[in-house]
Amino acid sequence: MGAVPSTPRHTSTTAEAAEYLIGTFVGEKSFPLASDFWQKLLELPLTLRWSSYRVQQACELFAQNNHHTRHLAKILIHLSWCLQEAVRTSGAPSVVYLKAINAVYFSSVFLKYIIENSQSDNIEELCLSLLENEPVPKDFMTDQRIENLLMHNVLTFLGSIDVSPTTSLLHQELLNFMLVAMSTQLLSGPTPGPKDVNPFLDAAMSQESMLVSSVVHRLLLNYIMRPRLPSSTAASYSIFFEENQPGVLQRVGSAAANFVLLPFNYLVNSNSEGSRNQLADCSLHVLLVLIHYHKCVVSDESITDRSDDSASTDPVSKVNTYFTVNPYSKALENARDIEFDRADIEGNAQNGPVVRLPFASLFDTLGMCLADETAVLLLYSLVQGNSDFLEYVLVRTDLDTLLMPILETLYSASRRTSNQIYMLLIILLILSQDSSFNASIHKMILPGVPWYKEHLLHQTSLGSLMVIILIRTVQYNLSKLRDVYLHTTCLATLANMAPHVHRLSAYASQRLVSLFYMLSRKYNKLVELRDDKLQTKAISTGDGLVEDMSAELQIYTDFLRIVLEILNAILTYALPRNPEVVYAIMHRQEVFQPFKSHPRFAELLENIYNVLDFFNSRMDAQRMDGEWSVEKVLLFIINNCRSWRGEGMKMFTQLHFSYEQESHPEEFFIPYVWQLVLSRCGFSFNADAITLFPVDMHANKEIYYDEMNTNQNGELNEQRVQFDP
Repeated sequence: MGAVPSTPRHTSTTAEAAEYLIGTFVGEKSFPLASDFWQKLLELPLTLRWSSYRVQQACELFAQNNHHTRHLAKILIHLSWCLQEAVRTSGAPSVVYLKAINAVYFSSVFLKYIIENSQSDNIEELCLSLLENEPVPKDFMTDQRIENLLMHNVLTFLGSIDVSPTTSLLHQELLNFMLVAMSTQLLSGPTPGPKDVNPFLDAAMSQESMLVSSVVHRLLLNYIMRPRLPSSTAASYSIFFEENQPGVLQRVGSAAANFVLLPFNYLVNSNSEGSRNQLADCSLHVLLVLIHYHKCVVSDESITDRSDDSASTDPVSKVNTYFTVNPYSKALENARDIEFDRADIEGNAQNGPVVRLPFASLFDTLGMCLADETAVLLLYSLVQGNSDFLEYVLVRTDLDTLLMPILETLYSASRRTSNQIYMLLIILLILSQDSSFNASIHKMILPGVPWYKEHLLHQTSLGSLMVIILIRTVQYNLSKLRDVYLHTTCLATLANMAPHVHRLSAYASQRLVSLFYMLSRKYNKLVELRDDKLQTKAISTGDGLVEDMSAELQIYTDFLRIVLEILNAILTYALPRNPEVVYAIMHRQEVFQPFKSHPRFAELLENIYNVLDFFNSRMDAQRMDGEWSVEKVLLFIINNCRSWRGEGMKMFTQLHFSYEQESHPEEFFIPYVWQLVLSRCGFSFNADAITLFPVDMHANKEIYYDEMNTNQNGELNEQRVQFDP
């Protein structure tokens, strides 16, 4: 027992030896941990080509025999030992990395097959333990969980070993392995529950804070620095292998590539979004999965159902559950700028290890990559959860670095997913909560906006462009998506910006008034439809369709009021600085007339008509030779703005919207993260096994409609917008 399988006498080539050893690995015979078989298997520098059929056959055979051979558990233990040796001998000889790379290749291929073909609820096929009578080395602790041992060593290597030409391939493959190991989430439903089985993710969550911080730091540093992998030619891997021979299951540029390429279905993404980098992208995928994981556990306290007096007082099926703290999410939330640490200056240093990052480089990298959804999700996670990074963004003088790619992406909304649009709009809403941001974006003048095709935008402020794009997004939503939440978010952002508007451009001012007109047409159409239904005798007064129309009518009534509040805020607090807004209102003043007597709008329209009366009366009193041209009217408004004192204007409390994350964000973010990962990470997954999200959602690259609920507390003062997918 445990002897190395002797290679057949007629077998003399490396390829034949490899065929024999791999066949033995997936076969029925079990080899103990201490057997030399494992060393021979992991040290093979193979030039082996296997067809997809043979790979599938090997995986099936391995899965059949793993229950009694426990070879998956053993290869994972050997991978842990290889990584321990690599960390212990940093700058180690090539053979150390060879064994580690080969071990992680083997582990990834067979682990992935077992996960995606599991038939049991708790993925028993993994068999992550050794049999009781299994002989083990003296220094091996039999009471330790293999997944904990493995993840500790994987994370230790990632967090402590720098990425270099020598180590980059192992870093890359360990990140790929982590995605495979964490893919057990795909087998669970969209709502995390106490019965979900994620052994490797749970093991990652149980690591000490110092290790967690080092891993988050490494993943973000990889994303920022974007290190390149060595050339894909076999010769470039000579640092790993003697005589320039490619290693077992080597993915790129070797004859053995099919062994890994085929089961992983490795894809090259054709999109040139930012500067694509395999190691950087994979680091971000792993980070997003880690920070959005929520482990649901059952509380020790049971709940007794007393809703029925005759019911038994015994504890019943109501189970009290809660989510454990995610240390990776906390580490990201507490990350600090390496150049400046406010906590240290204030004397409130963080307890425990803190991730320190070059915020300047992170800011620039995000600006470069925001065409990719994963970068958008990282930016959202940072500005929503990390107050220091949000503050850093708000004090940057080059906000166009982030805002221009965001606005350009929103401009091309028809080619984006709805989730990406929502994330970008929420980011803008969060930024607009800061008054200094709202003021500074109007001070930055853009010489041109070449991607905006509908109108020539020359010497336009960044703030004006933001108003134009937000209104354009509302217009697109009216015609295509008809999503209430999207309307709410756009209007909330515009409302936050309104009191700080400065020299809004003519085009932006026209679009703002047109926004009221667009929404009023929708409102009038709903009124007509509702009245028609009420007049139809066949429809009872309690008809559900009428009630739905009334509810939608109420929503658009609120929208129109918000637009009027936006116009009021500009006229009340910034009229002298915005003559183009006054011009736009005067030019289209007829659009407000039908709503003068509306009970929800009357008081707001009084202010608008107060402004109109002020300027109209002065225009009527001024004699003009010839017609009033656009230039003459605008000059007239500018001159008369100097005498505007705001007399008769009613002061309304400024609207202020803030973003509030929905109470169960995991129900949206976990499926969303995995949809992004699977579309980008380079390996496919058995579609029939996925229960985390509908598979057609993963395949759909176009915008799809999800009903979004909104939450607004009151009409004025502080209002909160919830992201509730």
